Amino acid sequence: MDEARTMQVDWASRRLVVEVDSPFEDAVARYEAAVPAYPVERVERLVAEHAEWPAMLELTDEVAEHGFMIYWKIDLDPVMGLAGDDAHCAAYLMGNHTIAEKMFRHDPAVMLYAPLRTVISQAPDGPTLFSTDQPSRQFSSFGRMDIATVGVELDHKLAGLLEALDMPVPDCLTAA
Repeated sequence: MDEARTMQVDWASRRLVVEVDSPFEDAVARYEAAVPAYPVERVERLVAEHAEWPAMLELTDEVAEHGFMIYWKIDLDPVMGLAGDDAHCAAYLMGNHTIAEKMFRHDPAVMLYAPLRTVISQAPDGPTLFSTDQPSRQFSSFGRMDIATVGVELDHKLAGLLEALDMPVPDCLTAA
C-alpha cells in the first residue's frame, strides 16, 4: 500500500467585525429579512426532477435578492444561558450554492469555507456586532486564480449586503 500524502496550507485570514448601530434583536431581524432561508423543498424538487442548471440559477436569483441565503442558524442564547452567560449570539451559515459551484468545479474542497460563517453578537453592555471572515482570503488559500476570483466576487457581494443593511462596509471588501 502506498503511503498516504498530507498537505499543510498556512494562510492569513482576516476577520471582519462591523459595529451595528441597532439593538441585537433588530440586527438579527434585518439580516434575516435580507438573507432569506435556503428554499430546501424547492431545491429538492429541482434535484428530483433532474432539472437543468439554469433552473437552479433562476430559483436562486428569485430567492436571494442580495446574493445570499441562510443554510443554517443557531440561536446560542438559550444554550449558553444555561452556564449563566447573558450575551446574545446568533450564528449562521450564509452563502449561495450557485456561486460556490464556480469554485467547486475546480476544487470541491472549497466547501470547507462555503457557505460563509457569520455571527451577530452582543456582549453584555456592548455594541451589537456582525462578524465574518473575508471570503477572498479564505478562497485564495487554494492557490488557484479561478477560485480566488470568485472569492473577490463574494467580497463585493458581502459589501453590497452590508450596505443594504445600513451597516459600515470594511474597505477591504471593495478594494479588489
